Amino acid sequence: MIPTVPAYDALKNYYGTVIQKTSDLKTTACCSDPSGGSAKLRALLDNIHGEILAKSYGCGSPLPDALEGCTVLDLGCGAGRDVYVAAQLVGPTGRVIGVDMTAEQLDVARKHVRTQTKVFGFDTPNVDFREGYMEDLAAIGVEDNSVDVVISNCVLNLSPDKEAVFREIFRVLKPGGELFFADVFADRRVPAHLHSDPVLLGECLSGAMYKEDFRRLMTKVGFHDFRMLEESAIELGSPEIEAKVGMVHFTSRTIRAFKIERLEDICEDYGQVAIYRGSVDEHPHFLDLDDHHRFFTGKPMLVCGNTAAMIEDTRFAKHFTVSGDRSTHYGAFDCAPAAEKADGGGGCAGGACC
Repeated sequence: MIPTVPAYDALKNYYGTVIQKTSDLKTTACCSDPSGGSAKLRALLDNIHGEILAKSYGCGSPLPDALEGCTVLDLGCGAGRDVYVAAQLVGPTGRVIGVDMTAEQLDVARKHVRTQTKVFGFDTPNVDFREGYMEDLAAIGVEDNSVDVVISNCVLNLSPDKEAVFREIFRVLKPGGELFFADVFADRRVPAHLHSDPVLLGECLSGAMYKEDFRRLMTKVGFHDFRMLEESAIELGSPEIEAKVGMVHFTSRTIRAFKIERLEDICEDYGQVAIYRGSVDEHPHFLDLDDHHRFFTGKPMLVCGNTAAMIEDTRFAKHFTVSGDRSTHYGAFDCAPAAEKADGGGGCAGGACC
């Protein structure tokens, strides 16, 4: 369902008129380093026109590994920075669809398609920008089971109907497809009277997801396990905003989740072992699945059934060797269920983890 027009009018005005460049933002919530410290991503960003970079906002680097040849969907693409980075990563055989509701932002993104294609060395464009709402991707032609990876950079918090967004994400992902996004999270529910504050909403604060509500929502729509890769505290840096919402602790998190039927709500032990082959570009020595799974090249690692599925049933399968199956169950893996982990139990974070 597309939100009523008034629900998004303030946001369209904020990002289409009020905010003209990154420096116009009042807090640091939506202006972190988009490269995530990666030398490769910095090099790719250098290929993107300055006008696009100046009108881009985000709280992380929602660009996972092993994207070559993939179909990627960027929700809330804005002026297209992450679309154009992803376009280089998927290569000429892949494609990237950028979706945004703000015409002014899309005008900038579309303006540079031909030039960016030439800079990347591609014969034809591999990007497609569409104006629409992430709550109803069918309305702009995104079909069921058609996307390998959905990315989003500090945008999902803006939706007044987050369940509709995550249901749409689950619908359009192919089996084994991945949701990989960076966004703002809160340690409590933001007071309802602040939800309509145009500045707090535009700065990605009033719509920030309470981490426990997010966990429940992910399970409800079909993502029975999700993993956190990074988390950092957000400093508001504005006395005016502190006065309004300073009681809430905000963090920026990068999350990944896969559309896999056989994921379970806690980690189960089937005696499976995974070995990383060292074959993902830029990661010859180790690969991080999340903030507590670092696979060293050639080293066997005991994994739970969910982690094994995230390797075997996705585009990462060719980069790993997994021994064992689910024919013998050895009980729960040595990790707490999601409800306990959310409070820090066992040192885990995110969905079910081991």
